[in-house]
Amino acid sequence: MWWRTAWMAVVACSMFGQSSEGVSAADVASNLKTIKSVGAEAKGNAAASRAWAELAKADAKSLPDILVALDDASPLAANWIRSAVETIADRELNAKRPLPIVDLEKYLAETSHDPRGRRLAFELLTRVDPKTADRLLPGMLNDPSVEIRRDAVARLLKQANELFDADKTDDAKPVYQQALTAARDDDQVQAAVKRLSELGQAVDLPRHFGFIQDWSLIGPFDNTGKAGFNVVFPPENNDDLTAEFKGKDQKVRWTKTFTTDNYGIVDLAKVQAPHKGAITYARAEFMSDKARDVDFRLGTPNSWKLWVNSELAFSREEYHRGMALDQYRVRGRLKAGKNVILLKVCQNEQTEEWAQRWQFQLRVCDATGTAILSTTRPVAEKKDVTSR
Repeated sequence: MWWRTAWMAVVACSMFGQSSEGVSAADVASNLKTIKSVGAEAKGNAAASRAWAELAKADAKSLPDILVALDDASPLAANWIRSAVETIADRELNAKRPLPIVDLEKYLAETSHDPRGRRLAFELLTRVDPKTADRLLPGMLNDPSVEIRRDAVARLLKQANELFDADKTDDAKPVYQQALTAARDDDQVQAAVKRLSELGQAVDLPRHFGFIQDWSLIGPFDNTGKAGFNVVFPPENNDDLTAEFKGKDQKVRWTKTFTTDNYGIVDLAKVQAPHKGAITYARAEFMSDKARDVDFRLGTPNSWKLWVNSELAFSREEYHRGMALDQYRVRGRLKAGKNVILLKVCQNEQTEEWAQRWQFQLRVCDATGTAILSTTRPVAEKKDVTSR
């Protein structure tokens, strides 16, 4: 647990002190190795505590090398390493000694490094010189670190709001558009959309996020007693969209639906009726211009399984956990041409009001949350053609 790591760090400080005694590069590497070997259930924590105390004595020039160690550190080890970085930086800055600004900027500029490590480097740089943010953030609108990108978008929104409040709406509009293009967090997206709407520009939110809107549905199949989650129903190995199968209470066949919800939500309780102890399959075809790695980001309060091109990508048997944007992130791969996405959405038999949601949303994007769209997706907004 993070609190245990923090407590151990405090104990280490009191036991060993924080004086800068100069630690060799070899000692830094050795201490990092010990810290990174810490295991679950506090295994290796005593050794990590001692290594942390020695690592925290390193001088500021070691900070970039220590940050690099975050790239392949476990979450627990990363807590120790970040704590050491903060301890070294606090000591050096309090003593009016400089940090290795040039090397920290080089580390920050390499976007393949750990996002939280890069964020920490950014905070150290802005702590030394607050003007660093204004200098660096304009070039970080497409940064893979969500936190750094958020700061860059916040800066743009502030600039746009100042123009808007000064009645310079023609100047504000393109700034809001730029902020929207870069934004990944829903609150920032909504802030930009609200102002663009006031300026007379409609925004296609499903397209911005990359939500799939066109689906074929079939169901319900039986999930009485939650027994259907691991049952292989016909849609899992039969791709014939004209086929008819035995469902929960009657024969079922594929039907088309198109959601106009801004967040791509398909409400199965509305388009298929509020069945209990039931399963529906949702199928979509996604045309990709090339083979590529992608994120499949799913939100649902129900149990689910996801297949991409007949390969099981991930599953989660948990009911009524709640639903949120990008609730589940599944890394996968699209092939060039047609890809088939199949989702199994399971509802149990609970009767409480809060347990009635039977719905999902799914979007395709890259690792930074940038939408990846099917090459066959229409540019113009489609009308609601939900049908049974």
